[in-house]
Amino acid sequence: MARIDLHLHTRYSDGSLTPADVVTLAHQAGVTAMAITDHDIVDGIPHAMEAATKLGIEVIPGVELSSRFDGRELHVLGYCFDWQDPTFQDHLARQRLSRHVRNPQTIERLNALGLELSEEDVREKAGSDSIGRPHIAQVLVDKGYVRHSREAFDRYLGEGAAAYVPRTLADTREVITWIRNAGGVPVMAHPTWTRCEGETLHRLCACLKEAGLLGLEVFYSTHNRKQTSQYLELAKRLDLLVTGGSDFHGAASPAIQVGRGKGNLKVPATLLEPLRRAARP
Repeated sequence: MARIDLHLHTRYSDGSLTPADVVTLAHQAGVTAMAITDHDIVDGIPHAMEAATKLGIEVIPGVELSSRFDGRELHVLGYCFDWQDPTFQDHLARQRLSRHVRNPQTIERLNALGLELSEEDVREKAGSDSIGRPHIAQVLVDKGYVRHSREAFDRYLGEGAAAYVPRTLADTREVITWIRNAGGVPVMAHPTWTRCEGETLHRLCACLKEAGLLGLEVFYSTHNRKQTSQYLELAKRLDLLVTGGSDFHGAASPAIQVGRGKGNLKVPATLLEPLRRAARP
């Protein structure tokens, strides 16, 4: 069975590899179609498309947007949209601006804790306009303050940690509308992150479906067999599209491989056509 991967990150957000490098890994993993889903930015898409053409891989336009719903942070994946749409680009720019406002406040708190790093350090690590906490975490690793990114989040950057600064996020319903207006398909990313289960998750997804949500990320690197089965049933109950991907980031999560997740992920290529049909021409 052909394999696809619809959740991949590059150096344009918080991944460690270029789009071309990610495409090469996808080819080696037997992936036939893929989506670059960088956070709040689509600049890696044309580079991935150029590299993929030479290898016979289809690149689906994608993005991952952070949002807030009833006090809970939710991530929404967008697919098959017009990634050059000026209005959508403006929305993405505002999303990135909220990161730029938070970053110096986070660095200031880290400095007050005795950790020496600067905004320039973080910009050099990022290499693009989508700069966030993962880049700050990597600088902390590079400087020897923590052993790995997970420790950086646990001790300093995660919610409730010593240097945590909340980010201003758009409402999830608003983000869904942005994607729909650009002709795309909004999908709830990694539903385990909602910390909801059973009927609570059902009510959440049903509410967001009323706002225009069209899909649920069922196949995911850290979903166990039981969770995958539950999310498949939920998608069926709510008539939501099913998608999946590895959430590959490269060096930040070395256990996650393109197309294979932690080794046993296989997202069926048959999920792709319904996704295409749901997009607005």
